[in-house]
This record gives sequence, C-alpha cells and structure tokens, in this order.
Amino acid sequence: MYMAICGNIGSGKTSLAEKLGHHYGMNVLFESVDDNPYLADFYDDMQKWAFHLQIHFLNSRFSQIKTIQDQKISAIQDRTIYEDAYIFAMNLYKSKMLNERDYHTYLALFNSMVEHISAPDLLIYLKSDIPKLVNQIQKRGRDYESGMRIDYLKNLNEHYTEWIGDYREGNLLVIDVNNLDFVNNPEDFSMIVERIDAEIHGLFSQPKK
Repeated sequence: MYMAICGNIGSGKTSLAEKLGHHYGMNVLFESVDDNPYLADFYDDMQKWAFHLQIHFLNSRFSQIKTIQDQKISAIQDRTIYEDAYIFAMNLYKSKMLNERDYHTYLALFNSMVEHISAPDLLIYLKSDIPKLVNQIQKRGRDYESGMRIDYLKNLNEHYTEWIGDYREGNLLVIDVNNLDFVNNPEDFSMIVERIDAEIHGLFSQPKK
C-alpha cells in the first residue's frame, strides 16, 4: 500500500503522515525540508533560487518513490512528485520566478521521471483555506516562512483546486481540514482514519483486472 498526503503549506501533511504511519505501522517518507540546502535562500530570493529548489525537491521525491517501488514497502509519502510540477513549479513559472528555459527544462526532467513510477494507491488531499494555513504556519514558527506572502499561498490554493479537480492518476480522498484538529482531537483523527479505511477496503475489494 502506497499512500500520499498532499496539500498547501501549513495544511498539516507532516503531522497527519506521522499519526497515520504510527496508526497503520507504515513507513513515512517525509518532505525534504529541514535538510534542504535551498529552502531558506529561496524564501529570501525566490527568483534566484526557484530552479535549484524545485530540482532538489523533484529528485528527493523521485528517490522516495523508487525506494517504495524497488523495496516493495508499504509507505506514506509527505507530498507528491505531481505537486512539485503541477503546483509549485507552475506557480513559480506563472509568477515569473522561473523563466521559460528553466521551466521547460524542469518539465522535461519531470516527464522523464514519471514514466518510471506509479501513482499512489490512495492520494489524500488536505483542503484548507488561507486563514487556517496562516495560523498553522505561524504556530510552527519556522524563521524562513515568517515573510511568506498571503498571495503566494492564495495562488498555490488555486493551483491545488485546479489540479485536484482534474486528478485521474489514481484513487483520491479529499478531506476538508478547516474545522478539524486531528493532532489534538482524537475524534477528528478517528474520523479521518474511518474515511481512509473505507477507501482502502474499496481498493482491496475491487476485482483484479
């Protein structure tokens, strides 16, 4: 079983991945954030470091998926390779932070990579509005995120809405987390687990092709 959790910055992906990994006894593959050599520089000067950051994330995500496939492990991935391309790289390109040459070089590499990987068995999208995202970002207090602009989060949310609406790679579960606190409220977490269990049961009850 390969599950992945997607969503905007501050939506709670990492926290949910940790809790689900413990609940299901699955490996959790986290996004390369704390050990990312470009992230702080990117938030300081997006135009200068956008290409470097996106290539780093793309390679990290591809390596994680190859590990899942090659070692045949059950795992939960914190953010997907599709978001790298269809959300973040696209947003940087449309915002003039990635130029035409770098964007198309990036897409060519992405398209080559996805030919060698499989989509998650279940993609879990954490849908969150801007006030919730801002509150979560402020709460975790990462220095390099302190200057993040509201319009940057807003643009990302718009790209997520468009991408999720067209997602056809595999099974999708959308969870609105605006009024949930699954970290501190056991009932909220149990509700999420129940919805995931229903999806997993459906996956395994489907006739094999």
